[in-house]
Amino acid sequence: MSAPLNVTLRQLRVFIEVSRLRSFSRAGDEIGLTQSAVSRCVRELEGEIGLKLIDRTTREVQLTDVGVNLVGTVSRLLADLDEALREVRDLGQQRRGRVIVAASPTVACRLMPRVIASCLRQFPLINLSLRDDVQSDVLRKVKSGEVDFGVVIGPFSSDELHGEPVMTDSFCLVVRRDHRLGREAAVQWEALAGERLVMLDYASGSRPIIDAVMQEHGVEAHVVQELGHSATVFGLVEAGVGVSVLPWLALPLPADSSLVALPLVPRAERTVELVRRRDRSLSPAAESVWSLIASLPARAEDLE
Repeated sequence: MSAPLNVTLRQLRVFIEVSRLRSFSRAGDEIGLTQSAVSRCVRELEGEIGLKLIDRTTREVQLTDVGVNLVGTVSRLLADLDEALREVRDLGQQRRGRVIVAASPTVACRLMPRVIASCLRQFPLINLSLRDDVQSDVLRKVKSGEVDFGVVIGPFSSDELHGEPVMTDSFCLVVRRDHRLGREAAVQWEALAGERLVMLDYASGSRPIIDAVMQEHGVEAHVVQELGHSATVFGLVEAGVGVSVLPWLALPLPADSSLVALPLVPRAERTVELVRRRDRSLSPAAESVWSLIASLPARAEDLE
């Protein structure tokens, strides 16, 4: 097997410019090299190939037959290389790529639609896909690499994952307008004592927080239903089965419903966090989407 040729891109590009301009000096001016440097590059290329590519006279530069054949081949190769490098540059400039984000349901239903819409406007060549899963599945998919990153309810602790807070979200009481609390401007947590509660189940990242706040305020309420989706919660509350405590991000309420959402005071917060693997860098496209989410308002109530 013959040894590989030690030919550089610089030598090839210089040769193409000399052949195009038929002048060492003009080629040097075009690519920012001295005439002697251009001549040296061509000599080195000829020496590596072992064939003469250019006949030099005092009046003109003329390609040999070998040089003419090499110009066509090298020009095509350099064009292909330049196109490949442009594609890499586009990736580096965050212009294209596929990004998969997983989000907890109460985050996905309100937060992520505006993120996807913003991504379409700002990064039209990024293909952003959303997976709405319960929090435990979001974290599992981030750890396994099935998704680029997740949006979850924090705080959480993991040696494998890096979390970055995005915003805070507080809680509201969802009741029928004709309920005894339905006309209040805001509701104290203590007012929930004795109520029948229709709640999100423990797959929701917000349920442990709600339980802790009710315990802090000495609220003993009867949980009559535990569900996986806020839409089902709305239906049962509207049917009169009970009332519900939900994060504001779980809204809006169904159109034309008999329900109202009232602030619960004092304000109790949960944190919405971005989460990714510590040992894996995000692609430029995923970094763009991460930054898009990180730039959202600091409070969920301030979302338009």
